[in-house]
Amino acid sequence: MNLDWLKAKQTRFGVYVLVYTLVVIAVLGATNFLANRHNKSLDTTSSKKFSLSEQTTKVVGNLKGDVKISYFDQTSRFQGARDLLDRYDNLSPKLSVDYIDPDKKPTLAKSAGVRTYGTIFVEAMGRKEEAKSVTEEELTGALIRALKGGQRTVCAVGGSGEHGLEDTGRTGFSGLKEVLERNNYKSQALSLLEKPDVPSTCTVLLVGGPRFDYLQPAVDAIQRYVGAGGRALIMLDPPVKLGKEEVGQNAALAKLLQDWGVTVNNDLVLDTSGIGQIFGLSEVVPLVTNYESHAIVRDMKEITTAFPMVRSLDAKAGAKTTAEKLFSSSGNSYATAKLDSAEIKLDPAKDKKGPFALAVAGTYNTGNEKMQGRFVVTGSSGWASNNILRFNGNRDLLANMLNWLSSDEDLISIRPKEPEDRRLSLTTSQMRTLFFYCVVFLPLAIVGAGVSVWWRRR
Repeated sequence: MNLDWLKAKQTRFGVYVLVYTLVVIAVLGATNFLANRHNKSLDTTSSKKFSLSEQTTKVVGNLKGDVKISYFDQTSRFQGARDLLDRYDNLSPKLSVDYIDPDKKPTLAKSAGVRTYGTIFVEAMGRKEEAKSVTEEELTGALIRALKGGQRTVCAVGGSGEHGLEDTGRTGFSGLKEVLERNNYKSQALSLLEKPDVPSTCTVLLVGGPRFDYLQPAVDAIQRYVGAGGRALIMLDPPVKLGKEEVGQNAALAKLLQDWGVTVNNDLVLDTSGIGQIFGLSEVVPLVTNYESHAIVRDMKEITTAFPMVRSLDAKAGAKTTAEKLFSSSGNSYATAKLDSAEIKLDPAKDKKGPFALAVAGTYNTGNEKMQGRFVVTGSSGWASNNILRFNGNRDLLANMLNWLSSDEDLISIRPKEPEDRRLSLTTSQMRTLFFYCVVFLPLAIVGAGVSVWWRRR
């Protein structure tokens, strides 16, 4: 048999080409296989616009059962939602996403209760929740509601000058109410003046900056509630007297907190570091970057929060309680006891130098390990008001406090961020300068360069 053709140059080249082709096909096949099994991306944007938040990653990554997200829209609009929904799909094999065109599958859409394009449902644990829009905040909120089930209630005490949950003004708490609803809480107004008793249906009791003193029966009701295993978030402002703005001492409530190991000092913390000026804030709005290791704040090491008109707190163990500080003001802060003057002047000889604890978390020993009371005390209520709640990490801090109080520690993390406003704001002078350089100077410079070249060549 003549095998010379095997030694021919053309044969060798043909074998090389075949081997190279097989190698390329194998590499491409392996790459496609790994890409389908492991979808990874790199987000280089400064605000991590194309990355899911820590909370979403934690919630989806810890799924115990199957979750289905159903997106109902026209087929031509599926791609607009895929960018976000596919990121959820890639986090866990237990989560799946269905894209359904209600025009092509009208019976399925009708049985699901779909009335408009862009409707999105999250199904988990036999429950179905609707997300109001295709955003991470809405999707993660709907997922949490479906996983947790039931309804948690925040009872907001009223009648003594507290911030109103329905108040949309700059000092109102309507933004706080929005945070409650997005985290699967409902709110309920509660008057301890009419009936000094906290219902057992209250998951968390909210005392939101009372301006007038609580009567002893109301304070006793708070004591009984927490002492029986209840949870309370108490925001107590410094007793300032500035013109018509006057906040009472609230001695009875302060005495109760002292029995729990939390001393609310009659002072006002001022931040002299000047960092707040970067954000347009004054010295009476200390910025917080010093957090402790408590579950509420351990994930906020790189997040700044702001506390306007805040008093300092001291924490120690009580007879039946434990208390620990959550965070402190900077080392360049001072605490002044002069609370009746609109013009605040520091006196280094008299005013104490920081840092100062601004919030405290504690537990109440009821004798039953499964029914421990919990409380969080902050030296300000203004940090949760509409005018500053959206500042950096304030909303995250509020939600973390609520989740810890309601024993939902697994939800404590940094929440989905709203799209960052990156508009460029220019003054009239800057606009005039920009117009001169771009519209006048640069074209004239180009024309001049052309004339110069023509003149040298002629």
